[in-house]
Amino acid sequence: MSIHLHRRELLNGLACAGVCGAVPGYWTDPIDVAESDCSSRERAGQGADDPLPVAALVTEYRENTHADVIVGKILQGFDQQGGAGPALRLASLYVDQRPAGDLSTKLAEKFGFRLAGSIDEALTLGSDRLQVAGVLSIAEHGSYPATPDTGQVTYPRRRFFDEAVRTFRRTGSTAPVFNDKHLSYRWHDALHMVTTARELGFPLMAGSSVPVTWRRPARELPRGCEVESVLMLGYGGLEAYGFHALEGMQCMLERRGSGETGVHAVRALLGKQIVRGLQRGEWSRGLFEAALQAMPRAVAPDLTRLNDSAAFFQLAYRDGLVATVAIANGLADQFVFAAKLRGNDQPLVVLFELQEDKPFGHFAYLTRAIDAMVQTRKAVYPVERTLLTTGALDALMHSVATSGAWRTTPELAIRYQAADWPFANRGA
Repeated sequence: MSIHLHRRELLNGLACAGVCGAVPGYWTDPIDVAESDCSSRERAGQGADDPLPVAALVTEYRENTHADVIVGKILQGFDQQGGAGPALRLASLYVDQRPAGDLSTKLAEKFGFRLAGSIDEALTLGSDRLQVAGVLSIAEHGSYPATPDTGQVTYPRRRFFDEAVRTFRRTGSTAPVFNDKHLSYRWHDALHMVTTARELGFPLMAGSSVPVTWRRPARELPRGCEVESVLMLGYGGLEAYGFHALEGMQCMLERRGSGETGVHAVRALLGKQIVRGLQRGEWSRGLFEAALQAMPRAVAPDLTRLNDSAAFFQLAYRDGLVATVAIANGLADQFVFAAKLRGNDQPLVVLFELQEDKPFGHFAYLTRAIDAMVQTRKAVYPVERTLLTTGALDALMHSVATSGAWRTTPELAIRYQAADWPFANRGA
C-alpha cells in the first residue's frame, strides 16, 4: 500500500481550487478578515523552502496513539522511518498526561523541540508573541472521566482550544488550528469553538482520518445526485468509532442535492429494535448485505451474530433522507458506505480502507491536509461537516442512554456545500 505524497501537486491544486465553496447561510458565510489573506510563511518570516513551525497539544504521547501517528509524521516523515514528510517542523509539544510508556521526553531530546509546561508556552515559546504557524490539538487517549449519563469521554478538546485562543488574544496574532476527531463530547462546546474561530478569523479544521483514507473503489457521489437510501457500515465503540462512521458517511452525502441542509432528528436502534426496524422497513437489508460483502473478510448478514454492543444509528436529514449508520459489532470490522441513487439499479458501495499497523498510512493523508491548511491559512475541507457530526453524535449518545428514543436536533440545521478536495486520495 503506497503512501507516497506529492506536496507540490497538492499545494498547486489547492491554490487553484481555493477553500470550500460555500452556499449562503449562517454557517458558511466567508470570513472577511484582512490577516487571513496573509500567508503563513509571511506571518512566520519563513523562506519558501523552510518548514513551518507548529505546536502540538496532546493528551498523551505513547506508541501508536493519535499523537504518535500524526505528530510522528512531522518528526519522522510519512513512513515514520525518516522518509519524506510534510513541510512542517515541530517547534513545541504540550503533553497533558504522561503515563507509563510516554515518549515525549525521549523524542524532545532526539529532535530538539521544546517540551512546554503550558499551552501558552507551546504557542509562544515563552515569549510575548506567537511563534508558530499552526496548532495541532490532539486530545484523544488518556485517562479522563466519562459523563455519568451517556458515558462520553470528557477529553479536553475545548480546554485546549480555549487556552490557544487566550494566547491568540494576548499576542494579537492567530494561527490555523486542527482539532483531531470530533470537536467535543458536548454540542455547545463545538458550537463555541466554531463561532470563536469565525470571530477571530483563523482557519479551524477537524475530524476523522476516514474521509481522506483510501477508497475501494475510488468513488464519490456525483455532485447533485438524489440519494434514495443509504447505510454506512461501522464497528467499534459507539462514541469513538461511531464518530468515524458518521464522518465517512457525511463526507459522501454532503455532495448530494444542492448541498447539506442539516439533520432534523436522530435515534439509536438497540438490541431487538434493530430487527424490528428491519421488519418495518426502517433500514435496508440490501444495502447492509452489499456493505458486508465489500469487506475483505465478507460475511453474511446474520443479525443473530450482532453482539450487545451493536447499535444502528438513524439520522433524519432535513431534506427527507433517513440514513442508517450500522455499528454492527459481531459482524463488521470495516467502514463501508452503501447508497441507492435515483436512476441506478445497483448500489454505490465504497470501502474506506485503513492500514492496520505502523505507519497507519491513512493518518499520512490526514497530516497532508493539516500541512495544506498551515501552508495556505485555508481549511481545505469544511469544519461544518465535523460540527454536524459532533452534534449528531452527542444527540445519538443521549438516545442510546434513553433506550433509543428519537431526539429532535433543531440546532443541527447546518447548511454547507463542500468543493472538491484537490488533495483527497481517490483510492489510487
